[in-house]
Amino acid sequence: MLAASFESGCEPEAMGVATVPVPVLTPDHVLVKVSASAVNRADTLQRRGKYPVPAGMSTILGLEAAGTIEAVDPTAPGNWHPGTRVMALLSGGGNAQYVVVPIQHLMAIPENLSLHDAAAIPEAWLTAFQLLTIAETKPGDKVLIHAGASGVGTAAIQLVTKVFGATAIATVGSEEKAEFVRSWGAQHVFNYKTDDWLVSVRHVTDGKGVNVVLDCVGASYWEKNADALTVDGRWVLYGLMGGADISGNLLSKILQKRIRLQGTTLRARCNEYKAKLIEEFTAKALPHFATGELKPVIDSKFDLADIGKAHRRMEDNLTMGKIVLNIQ
Repeated sequence: MLAASFESGCEPEAMGVATVPVPVLTPDHVLVKVSASAVNRADTLQRRGKYPVPAGMSTILGLEAAGTIEAVDPTAPGNWHPGTRVMALLSGGGNAQYVVVPIQHLMAIPENLSLHDAAAIPEAWLTAFQLLTIAETKPGDKVLIHAGASGVGTAAIQLVTKVFGATAIATVGSEEKAEFVRSWGAQHVFNYKTDDWLVSVRHVTDGKGVNVVLDCVGASYWEKNADALTVDGRWVLYGLMGGADISGNLLSKILQKRIRLQGTTLRARCNEYKAKLIEEFTAKALPHFATGELKPVIDSKFDLADIGKAHRRMEDNLTMGKIVLNIQ
């Protein structure tokens, strides 16, 4: 089969496609013929040698995929059959023509969605759903979402407003992105390149601050995040795009405001955790895709052979939504 290939540390332009063996079907797994996958920030970090692959997981890029079931392990539980359209959360291997998936990590694709639409859902939407669940987001909460135009950001905005009944406040890096995320339901949007978003957040919350911060930035935003949160606020850290090293009085701010700060990743979580998350997402969020209330947001599509162009677009921070790869 064909799969994305790269040398660790290479530039996007050096990426390509290689022929590799089709993965072997293992107990309680299914073999999926992949029609579409997607690019995530973790993929670019892995290519650059800054995201070690968790032990025992595929080194092939791709944390999500959509396609049809090719084969099912006969001992696997459930009612999945060859030919069924599915989307899957992966620990790797999605940027290839075939991938083996734990059967509990599958989701049926709503009939109104194409396979390319579906490929934009698993990683970004399950990440956003996980963040909001960890934050114990409640109706009426005000949720600050950094990188609002990203795949996770656009998913979080829709989940906040349509599923969790809260208010979405987003930061973005351009006026074009600001208009874009407003169109997806963000009630307040601030351009961090031209606005002091902390001042703006305080203004729209009448000085009270937000209840939740979803933070993929890290060090460069730590002080503003702490100041933006209300007393007993919840701060979920899931990325370090702005660095990891901090200095200052973060701990005193956390103590004074009783802030709950929790870090989380999804890829390295155990299969049981992911299965439970998928079960909850399937029950609470997936039906809203069938009605059209929730929609995957696709920035652009690239053939697998052009994966380098897809990585370059992401690293240049041009994306608004998900980059989808056409695999077959």
